[in-house]
Amino acid sequence: MVHDRLHAKSENFEEKTPAVKVEPDSELGLSHQEALSVVQTILTDVLSHDPLLSDLPSCVTLEEVNSQIALEYGQAMTVNVCKADGEVLPVVVEQKATVLDLKKAIGRHVNLKQSREGRKTKLNWRYVWRTYWLYFNGQKLMEDKKPIKEYGIRNKAEITFIKRLRDKQAL
Repeated sequence: MVHDRLHAKSENFEEKTPAVKVEPDSELGLSHQEALSVVQTILTDVLSHDPLLSDLPSCVTLEEVNSQIALEYGQAMTVNVCKADGEVLPVVVEQKATVLDLKKAIGRHVNLKQSREGRKTKLNWRYVWRTYWLYFNGQKLMEDKKPIKEYGIRNKAEITFIKRLRDKQAL
């Protein structure tokens, strides 16, 4: 259904702007940069006119589009990850996600946010997960393979980071 809407919108866009229309059999193909420009123009038009996708940024990834569609159909949920500085990260995960899936989604969300802000530094996620637990409703999310629903995490749940303490017995 969404793919049909995207196809219809792209056809509508081509009718409005024939200079952008590309014939697949043409001998003069587009350069990679020109093709990206055409796709970005069509995508921007689709995003600005579709109520389901209008909240997404113009430099959206396929994963973000798929996540938004999954949210709409109830196949995913938004988990609000609260950082120590007060910033809240709305992270989208599937309904059947595990703790590890949530960690990966947090990493993708933060990395994408940093790249959009033009930051060059990358976080070392192995270090982050060795240093902090995810924490929800009085419990540490300690088992990576355990579904987050088993911890009671539902749509719009707020999760925080909590510092891991060294185990004195290991010393």
